[in-house]
Amino acid sequence: MRTAPKLLAAIAVLHVVVAAAADDLWVDVDRNGASFAVQATATVAAPVAVVWEVLTDYDNLARFIPGLSLSAVNRRTGNRVQVEQKGEARFFVFSYPIEVVLEVLESPSESISSRAVGGNLKRMSGRYELKRARGGILLRYTGELEPDFGLPPIIGTLAVRSMVEEQFGAMVAEIERRAAVPK
Repeated sequence: MRTAPKLLAAIAVLHVVVAAAADDLWVDVDRNGASFAVQATATVAAPVAVVWEVLTDYDNLARFIPGLSLSAVNRRTGNRVQVEQKGEARFFVFSYPIEVVLEVLESPSESISSRAVGGNLKRMSGRYELKRARGGILLRYTGELEPDFGLPPIIGTLAVRSMVEEQFGAMVAEIERRAAVPK
């Protein structure tokens, strides 16, 4: 039974690291059969231009998003972008390779919508929305994903939540880091 305290300690450390990125960072993951509905929000202390710059920095996302080893623009036509990403979903001893090709639709300074058009996920879609808020920009993410591999019921939801908290927290931290750099 010594692994339970270690598990709780690791989760507590993750929450502290994520909380440092934004005071109001919030993530929710609900499971529906084999798919997961994801919601995440945070208010970032940054101008909308910086938020947009980070969200659309597709070729450099792997530098600051945990678990992402490759992110590259394959094609850009106007406000439509095809992005290839590779990485790994990790949760303690579990590890799953992820490969996805995303069709991205940008609505500058307002929203970014994406959906998987290739890769090893059965289904994946997501949307970032940017709203002006007191103290900065309210960044909201909603998405749905269905892996092409099985995840145990309780562990699966915890694994997806942990991954989203870590990755969304890293995105928020990068936005705030870039906003703090004088230009």
